[in-house]
Amino acid sequence: MTDVEIPADHPRYESLVTRHRIEAGIEKGITSRQGLIAQGRGEAFDYLLGERTIPSARAAERAAAALLLSADHPVLSVNGNVAALVPEEIVELAAATEADLEVNLFNRTEERMERIAEHLREHGATEVKGLAGDGRIPGLSHERATVDADGIGAADVVLVPLEDGDRAEALASTGKTEIVIDLNPGSRSSRSAAVPIVDNIVRAIPNVTRHARELSDAPIEELQYVIDSFDREEALEAAETAIRRGSFDDDGDAEADGRNDDAEANDE
Repeated sequence: MTDVEIPADHPRYESLVTRHRIEAGIEKGITSRQGLIAQGRGEAFDYLLGERTIPSARAAERAAAALLLSADHPVLSVNGNVAALVPEEIVELAAATEADLEVNLFNRTEERMERIAEHLREHGATEVKGLAGDGRIPGLSHERATVDADGIGAADVVLVPLEDGDRAEALASTGKTEIVIDLNPGSRSSRSAAVPIVDNIVRAIPNVTRHARELSDAPIEELQYVIDSFDREEALEAAETAIRRGSFDDDGDAEADGRNDDAEANDE
């Protein structure tokens, strides 16, 4: 990952490790340099959240799992930062929810698309969509509009972590149900989502997977109850309140805080 050895007892160990994941992604050709800037922006929000999963995010992660499990055609969108930060974890989530994986990039080149797809295969993926690029999301003029017609184009539920706000809005306008992972509760991405997860992606993806496994045998009525019980406005308000307070006096218990991870990025 890096030639620099980071002592495990360094107070910013997890943060430094995840930053190096982005650096390694750039070296491998899967992440753009803009991803480093996005990484720092997200990390600042995570610091204000206390670098932990707050209660409202845990509720969102469970609702996200229920949505993916109840979907007819769920798709997990993957950009360069997602591939660099949580390649194995996103593959595990796809398996747990029987969702498609699809690469989608703003700075799209055939070489980079293939490198990310191969990176996901190296971490266990058997099929990766996005390379066909035979569909488009209406209302977007840049390359993030390019999708696979039988992937995101046909999806009813889409997980779009670390997303561009304009693409999140465009996807929502097509009638797709969106799950967004974004540490900024005021972003257009979070505001466009049916289920906004205000959490660090390195915590959020494993959390959604854990909930999906717990709910895997649940009847559709139980899944629908979990979805209906989630209030997106309350979740966004709770996240904003936690950020304003610095979250250190939040009511999350120590076990649920999940302080073992602390990086985020928004897009490349």
